[in-house]
This record gives sequence, C-alpha cells and structure tokens, in this order.
Amino acid sequence: MSILVTGGAGFIGSHTVVELQNAGYEAVVLDNLSNSSKKSLERVETITGKVITFYENDINDRAALQKIFKTEKITACIHFAGLKAVGESVNKPWEYYQNNIAGTLVLVDEMRKNGIKNLIFSSSATVYGDPAFIPITESCPKGICTNPYGWTKSMLEQILTDIQTADPEWNIILLRYFNPIGAHKSGTIGEDPNGLPNNLMPFITQVAVGKLPELGIFGNDYDTPDGTGVRDYIHVVDLADGHVKALKKIDEKCGLEIYNLGTGTGYSVLDIISNFEKVTGIKIPYTIKPRRSGDIASCYANADKAKTELGWKAKYGISEMCADAWNWQSKNPEGYQ
Repeated sequence: MSILVTGGAGFIGSHTVVELQNAGYEAVVLDNLSNSSKKSLERVETITGKVITFYENDINDRAALQKIFKTEKITACIHFAGLKAVGESVNKPWEYYQNNIAGTLVLVDEMRKNGIKNLIFSSSATVYGDPAFIPITESCPKGICTNPYGWTKSMLEQILTDIQTADPEWNIILLRYFNPIGAHKSGTIGEDPNGLPNNLMPFITQVAVGKLPELGIFGNDYDTPDGTGVRDYIHVVDLADGHVKALKKIDEKCGLEIYNLGTGTGYSVLDIISNFEKVTGIKIPYTIKPRRSGDIASCYANADKAKTELGWKAKYGISEMCADAWNWQSKNPEGYQ
C-alpha cells in the first residue's frame, strides 16, 4: 500500500517517511524542494534501507498529480506541503493563500477523481489563536488567528470538514501539531530552514554551532513563571509516529477526527535554553527584545484523545529533544548543503 506524502522532503515529512517505511508502508513523496532538500530523502533511504519514489512537483501542478495517481497505487495521502513562515505570511498573504489553500483544493480534487478519499492533514495549534483554556483539548474553540499562515490552516480545516460532511466516504484526520523540535537519532536528517530560522530550536542550534551570534527572545514580561512565552515542544520522531497511528485509524473508516499532538507540558523559552545548555555544555548568549505582534503567553496541549483513540503518546522528553537537535546541527553545521 502506497502513501502519498506531500512535502515529504521537509523536516516533519522526512521523519514521517522514516516511520512509514519502518512500519511497512511504501512512501511516494511529492515535493517542490522550495524549502527542503532531496538529500533528506537520500538519507532517509540510508536509514531505512528502502527506496522512496520521488516526484519533484508542486501541489498546484494538476498534471503532475494526475500522473502520480495514474502511475502509483496510492491509498491515502499525508499532506504536509505548504508555506509555513509566520512572518513571511504577513508580508506575502496572496502567496500563502494561493499555495496552501488553492494547492490543497487541487490535491483533494484529484484525489476524489481517483477514488482516494483518505487524508491526514498537517494542521497546527495556531488554529486555537489565543486559547480559551489551557491545557488545550480538541474541544477548545478555534480562535482568531493572528497571521495568514494560521488562517490557511484554520480555513483548510473548515474546507476539509465540509468536504467530509458532504461526502461521508472521506476519512480525514486533522492533526494539530504543537512545536516539533529534535531530529532523528542518527543525526543524518533534521531541521534545515532557509535563511534566518523562524523557530526557536534551530535558532539556538545555529547560535551553538557559531552560525549566528546570539538568540533574540521576544518579550520577557508575559504572565508566565519567568516572563517568556511557554509552548508545548514535541520530538519530531514522536510527531512522525503520530501519523503512522493516524493511518491505522483511517483504516477503521473514521470519518472526520481531530487530534492534538503534543506532550502536555509547557516549557518557556528560558527553559529550553537552560535544558539545551545542560545537555550540550554550550552557553547560549541571548538578548531580550520587544514582544512580537500576535504572540501569546502560553500554549500547550492536552493530548489524552490521541492516547485513548490512537494509542499514541509522546515518548521523548525535553533533554532528548535538545540532544538530538544538537546532534543533527553539530554533524551538519550547514544543514544539507
């Protein structure tokens, strides 16, 4: 059985392909390589000892999708492909709506034309906005998103919900991620952002490896124990495993389901820095900067539903997340370059 993984050469996608292949699935990857590297897939093949079928195409390329569905025996799709930089989305809203929403509509249209109605969607805790309560369960109402990236996730959740309601043959799982960090234990695949990192951990590791001079912390006056923002960080391998568990749920003809994937523990920015320093012995210089517009004080999950219904629970703690992120960065100071 072949699983189409859009955006499968990216950070989360490549780790998910490892877990899929280890679980006995055949992976077919579609990726335009705009924010990823084909080298990640070559390294996945080294890790698993299995070949990946790869198409260098875009989800907006209808002809490419038609060829894939005609050529490959696809039974389900895990949909990661999308632009994902919050700040960039504010400056380039049209590009984000065009790529993330229009591209997904093309993908889903070609799936249904080929009778493939099983989809796992890569969503985000950003759909909760400033959450109504913490820890956040799936029953927490969706909030007001603070940027176009977040709105694309929220809107696509609604679109996919409406599609499944109109046609109950669809089985769709919306996975709301919290903050994936870490890397594969081998240190051969990991997070390799283009340009200046948008996320905390790759910024820390690039400071540690000497690529960047210091870390900027945006705000230390939040209503949190140390004043810095609190988030739920999850090991990317745990997150990848969640997708394999979700595929098994789809096999049960689940209809539409929503799951949080997080650890249920919140760590502040200073917590992450101190844990990283403890694990690596490397001091991370930082400066406090003004708050960023749209940032919230705290955001962490209640992931009991995923544990009960998927049999999934995060295995790795913050020390392993920090150690594995550093193992990747120290072995690959320039990423995949």
